[in-house]
Amino acid sequence: MKRIKAVGLFALTSLASAMASAAEPVGHDITYARDVAPIIQDNCQICHQPGQIGPMSFTSYEEVRPWAPLIAMKVKERSMPPYQYDMDVGVQHLKDDWRMSEEDINTIVDWVYAGSPLGDPADMPEPKQYPPIGEWRLAAELGEPDHVIRSEKWDVPATGQDLWWEPEVDSGITESRCIKAVETLPSAAAHGSTHHANSHFLVKNEQGEWVAGSRLSEFAFGKLGEKVPAGACRKVPVDSKVKWSIHYYPDGKAVEDDQVSVAIWYYDETDDFDEATAYPQDLRLYALEGGGDYLIPPHGKLITQGMHSFDHPVRIDSWQPHLHLRGVAMSMEVFDPATGRRETISQVSNWSAGWNHSHTYEDGFQPLIPAGATIILNAWFDNSAANPLNPDPDQWVGAGQRTTDEMSHAWIAVTHLDDAGYEKLVQEQKEREQRTVSSTGAR
Repeated sequence: MKRIKAVGLFALTSLASAMASAAEPVGHDITYARDVAPIIQDNCQICHQPGQIGPMSFTSYEEVRPWAPLIAMKVKERSMPPYQYDMDVGVQHLKDDWRMSEEDINTIVDWVYAGSPLGDPADMPEPKQYPPIGEWRLAAELGEPDHVIRSEKWDVPATGQDLWWEPEVDSGITESRCIKAVETLPSAAAHGSTHHANSHFLVKNEQGEWVAGSRLSEFAFGKLGEKVPAGACRKVPVDSKVKWSIHYYPDGKAVEDDQVSVAIWYYDETDDFDEATAYPQDLRLYALEGGGDYLIPPHGKLITQGMHSFDHPVRIDSWQPHLHLRGVAMSMEVFDPATGRRETISQVSNWSAGWNHSHTYEDGFQPLIPAGATIILNAWFDNSAANPLNPDPDQWVGAGQRTTDEMSHAWIAVTHLDDAGYEKLVQEQKEREQRTVSSTGAR
């Protein structure tokens, strides 16, 4: 698995100059204003702007130009934009896919080879507006949320060790409806110290006791949110509570009365959605085997594996790996004992704990798992100095909740099907593949 090491800006500039002098002439006039600025807007500025998490701003040519060699290297190596999903393994049709196209990457690289010219300022696109930290990012697409639930207030210290805040709050939900999307939002003040924030419903059993119900949301640093496809229904329970599990890791800034919020958007009459025919969906944590008792030796490596099967067919709607600082990769496979076939569904070979993404498959491309088949999760860990995110390769590392411990699980959104629904979806996928073959002339 390839890792990118830090390189000085001077070295990068010298390297880019050498490559430019040796490169073949570009067949057309590539400029920042006409060709590169739209790519930077669509792929970089959401983080690289004043007040956001990018270490430098890319909102103008003057800001981008000094970093052009580094940008070219990062996009060519696909370490930026930070979306850890392999390009040549498993399902490639994803919603909200941050990966840049080869065409856009080549445009940036060719622009750097050409000397990073500005071009005609009149060709510059209009400035793009982005939601600031502390506002709902899904609101631009879905409008304001239908319902918001907030944790109880908590004082986050400036310094210290990992902290956990696990309050229970009333959900305020009075009607059972199907979730269209959900987004968990740390406060703007504690954005950097909120490591994760998970939430699940509490409901009353027949004895009137509060017990754990379905999961509401999972947030880890870098994640956007979760969307539920139209053929599935993840319902909210009425008269329920929400149990929070919020993990803070102090980042040098104290925050008083901090609150984490979760927003819910519901399917309604304006959507192409029929609750009567929708199949139930849930978000589950699937732990890998040995998830509670493994140890990674100093300068050592480890592979863990976990398996899960269903007694009914299911559809996988999204997959979100979760590891910590020694984690470097995870894959999800499916083994069908009826056919003996084992296939990789998705893989991340350059995991980074700084970016947690829920990889959501496009409608019609979701993996379909027959009854009795087994989902296999594999995770790789590197506790050596070769891992650039490893804070101390001399330490033994065990499984645990702290940032410096390790985790080995995945969040998977599963739609539970019956035989008829499964066969219908399989047939639709086959017909789509046949249309693709016919339109492309592929053999």
